Amino acid sequence: MIDLVAEQTPLGGLERWLHDPDVQEVMVNAGEHVWVDRGGRLQHVGRMRTTTLLAVIERLLAPTGRRLDRAQPMVDARLSDGSRLCALIPPVSPDGPMLSVRRFAPRAVPLSGFAGPPVVELLQQVVASRANIVVSGATSSGKTTLLGALGAHISIAERVVTLEDTAELRLAHPHVVRLETRDATPDGVPAIALQHLLRTALRLRPDRLVVGEIRGAEAVHLLHALNTGHDGSMATVHANSAADAVARLGSLVVQATPNWPMVAVHDEIARAIDVVVHLARPSPAAPPGGEGGGGGAGGVDNPPWGLFVSPGKLSPPSPPGGRGGGGGGGGGGGGGGPRALGRGREEEREDATA
Repeated sequence: MIDLVAEQTPLGGLERWLHDPDVQEVMVNAGEHVWVDRGGRLQHVGRMRTTTLLAVIERLLAPTGRRLDRAQPMVDARLSDGSRLCALIPPVSPDGPMLSVRRFAPRAVPLSGFAGPPVVELLQQVVASRANIVVSGATSSGKTTLLGALGAHISIAERVVTLEDTAELRLAHPHVVRLETRDATPDGVPAIALQHLLRTALRLRPDRLVVGEIRGAEAVHLLHALNTGHDGSMATVHANSAADAVARLGSLVVQATPNWPMVAVHDEIARAIDVVVHLARPSPAAPPGGEGGGGGAGGVDNPPWGLFVSPGKLSPPSPPGGRGGGGGGGGGGGGGGPRALGRGREEEREDATA
């Protein structure tokens, strides 16, 4: 149990982990157990009383204007430091209240924090040539962090519009417009979804679009945008491998537009996506210092994320303005098709730190 003195602090004793630079996420499960994610490995660090947890959630939510009650038993919010909060209470969490705070990294991680010089140079060339990039991976694999690292190499002469469910991206770029979705409220204020923001973003004269995560109907609007002149854009998607990322995009499009023939969907994806970069979260069973290990600081020799590349799959990206039929090998429908810069299956791993 977290000691009684610590429980009297504003955050009930969670401060020590929320301020620890090596901790990526703090979780309090129903049943009063406190866990932290440190370098991709879960550690049980104590227990917290349910009454204390509810008070902590209330304090964290107060500045956000969000509420958590029986009418709205789950809430997502962005805290003042950029961290993401997710909290639930019964009935959606039948065993009791739960809290997860995914901490925002105040310092950007450069591309060199993901891979060695050959891969870094390759990714820099991909960004400079205005290839459309999808970053795939599991939850907490570092997709948003890599997106920020890629965005740091966008030319300062370009206007970038970012779109996210929860604004996390901090691009080191002088000309960025940030858009964020809004949930519907119990008093009737309508939601503003990602597909709505995409339509608005196209009216803001973007040179590049950067979409935090594709998970629904916005996949259709993004593909249309990428195939109508918005080269050099980037997005993330949850997937188990680079190949699965392409299949996932197709599935999202079909769910949103069931009358769209699959062959046409595949053609649209092949013409829209140039490169897929897949990130694999380190295995919890991996020993410290071994493959997939690493803490919050990481490094090339011991990266906190696994970056798996397959250089033979990559053709030179299309020149600026050349969408809809050019591009390198692979793919279908006459387009270049996505080139995989990462595959999540063990037997397909290449050494990204060579």
